[in-house]
Amino acid sequence: MEMHPTPVPTGASSSWSRTLKQRFSRVNRLFLVTVAVPTVLATLYFGLMASDVYVSESRIVVRSPDKPMATGLGALLKGAGFSRAQDDSYTVRDYVLSRDALKEIDSTLGVAKAYASDSVDRVSRFGGLDFDTSFEALHRYYQKKVDIQQDTASSITTLTVRAYTAEDAQNINQKLLELSESLVNRLNERGRQDLIQSASSEVAAAEKKSKAAALALSAYRNAKGVVDPERQATVQLQQVAKLQDELIATKTQLAQLKTFTPQNPQISALEKRVATLQAEMDAETTKVTGGERSLANKAAEFQRLALEREFADKQLASALASLEQARNEAQRKQVYVERIAQPSLPDIALEPRRLRSILATFVLGLVAWGILSMLLAGVREHQD
Repeated sequence: MEMHPTPVPTGASSSWSRTLKQRFSRVNRLFLVTVAVPTVLATLYFGLMASDVYVSESRIVVRSPDKPMATGLGALLKGAGFSRAQDDSYTVRDYVLSRDALKEIDSTLGVAKAYASDSVDRVSRFGGLDFDTSFEALHRYYQKKVDIQQDTASSITTLTVRAYTAEDAQNINQKLLELSESLVNRLNERGRQDLIQSASSEVAAAEKKSKAAALALSAYRNAKGVVDPERQATVQLQQVAKLQDELIATKTQLAQLKTFTPQNPQISALEKRVATLQAEMDAETTKVTGGERSLANKAAEFQRLALEREFADKQLASALASLEQARNEAQRKQVYVERIAQPSLPDIALEPRRLRSILATFVLGLVAWGILSMLLAGVREHQD
């Protein structure tokens, strides 16, 4: 028996062909949108339009003479009596990227005009696409062109400036270094002034207290008629001791005369002498310990005033020593910006990296095309 192939209906064949064409058309459109067009645009821009970018680099280290360092460049600087100052490095970094630094270099170098030059392509120039030429927009643009990084191991700070001419890149880098050095000098001067001013204020306060204590002690001496109650009391007690010795000797002699010669005419004289010595001794003792006007009563207040004066004098001496030390520290505790590498003058443009940018656009387009193709295929299968 002869077998004949089953004929395919004409309507089914044409439907399958249209479906295939639609899928192929979708794939082509997707490939065109995600890969072909971006790659062509990237080739046109980076190959023909993108302006050359010149990169100037400089390297500095911020150091101070009183902080120890252990390894690397720090060991070398330590041998010279200096060390790094990381906190000040961060200060320099923030200042370089600040609006104040931008305002200064714009006023002297015309940074806005350089970045907005007609020789720069429309996409890259400042205010090229959004036409925003405000200072805030310039600051955002500036932060993309200036970069400052610090190596924590060596404490070397690298300043990188991008511009569309080699001279502009070098000049901006040079000016930023000068501004950083001026900033550090201002910080040094402010620190010295604050340190010395604080110590001088302490000396002035101590001098005032010392003078007040001396005047109070002098006024008390004049009012009470004493110079030093303790020393005066010592003299008075010595006098009392002498009178007591004489009184004892006189009493002994008087007792002997009364015993052996009761009718001796010297007895009355000795009795008067005993009474006189006793009265003098009592008077001298009263000066030392008796009554409100005694030396003992004056000694407590005098000692308090003398102690206050001594304490004020010690405070003054300590404040003067602190002032001298502050002056020495003000001269020693300084921060230095040392240039390790001067701002370079690039002889060729390092950016944009044209071929790499085109290839990156092509690869990213392929990745996007593959992902979207799988997503669309999954959606169609789910619908079928």
